[in-house]
Amino acid sequence: MYVKDRMNRNVISVFPDASISLAFQLMKEQGYSHLPVVKNGKLVGMITENLLTEVSPSKATTLSMYELNYLLSKTKVADIMNEEVITVQPEMIIEEAATLLRDKMVDALPVIDEHSQLLGILTRTDIIDAFIKLMGINEPGTRIVLEVKDEAGALAEILGIIKSYGLSISHISSFNLNMDDENQEIIMRLNTLEVDDLLNTLQTKGYKILSVQKK
Repeated sequence: MYVKDRMNRNVISVFPDASISLAFQLMKEQGYSHLPVVKNGKLVGMITENLLTEVSPSKATTLSMYELNYLLSKTKVADIMNEEVITVQPEMIIEEAATLLRDKMVDALPVIDEHSQLLGILTRTDIIDAFIKLMGINEPGTRIVLEVKDEAGALAEILGIIKSYGLSISHISSFNLNMDDENQEIIMRLNTLEVDDLLNTLQTKGYKILSVQKK
């Protein structure tokens, strides 16, 4: 799965010479915490809810409402935007983008081409949605978690057993909870609820069944 498969292509953006009052309004209306700043189709910066909060007068200000509105309308996005934006390209794999979001502690990644043209945006919510899709959480069937030896041929044997029952796997993943552990967990989702015979065979073969959830 790539960034282009999960990014939002309908991006709400602002121009550098837009007022921060307009940026405030757009964020409030759209429910966003960030807005790309674009000039001639190219990404030139990013404005966030935190940046807007930092430049907004505090509640203790002595300015009148008229003065506040005037100040916000005269301050431009270009005056406060972050010009050092962390970006990704559409062909980046989704795992790398997720790692970038975490490591850089940002909520969104603008997606650009080689000419800095804004193509879309990838948010933390998009990453979570991708994880849900990859794991098949909302799909009907049976979720089975096995503990198996982390050795060559183990997964092939499990797949062979499943195939012998005429069943198919819609989603599968594996991981080691402890990198020093010789065992790993295999998480599978089968597109059927009729798995009792399969489970008995897996247990007979020595596989430890950690969890079975039917939906």
